[in-house]
Amino acid sequence: MTGYNWPWQYSFPPFFTLQPNSDTRKKQLEAWKSLILNYHKTNKIYTLDVTESQEGELFNNTQINRKLPIDAIYTILDELQQRGNIEWLDKGKKRCYIYWRTPEEWGQQIYKWAVNNGMTNSVCTFYEITQGDDTSEEEFHGLDEGVLTRALKALEGEKKAEIMDFDGSSGVKFF
Repeated sequence: MTGYNWPWQYSFPPFFTLQPNSDTRKKQLEAWKSLILNYHKTNKIYTLDVTESQEGELFNNTQINRKLPIDAIYTILDELQQRGNIEWLDKGKKRCYIYWRTPEEWGQQIYKWAVNNGMTNSVCTFYEITQGDDTSEEEFHGLDEGVLTRALKALEGEKKAEIMDFDGSSGVKFF
């Protein structure tokens, strides 16, 4: 297992079986939602492949020999979708973005950085935003390009930015 700081429930075998009691299940689902978001945030993972994740450490605790069943994973992901924390990338619901911050929240962080660093009325490449030295201390450093695009489209909707394509690269002009 990674150096991730797992919550106590992760070592509690019943956590890996959806509970029949509605009050207990509600608390369990909240704990799973929190775990999924915190795990992805800590490890800077922006997508989840449901099939692969069944065998990964998030839903499979090998130390106690417990694995969350696929139907339970989908139940939790449906809850996260209702809250706006995931976006399915395919109709078969096999891959999704995990949003511990919404695209709008990412957009606001990026815009604040652009304003604070005098980047308004200039063009930045997507690479500069997610991989550049100027952003190495920012939470959005390393942001998935698909999530970045959604964040910048949110800023476009607020008339704070315009996405541009040039010579096979993507960039954005901040206003």
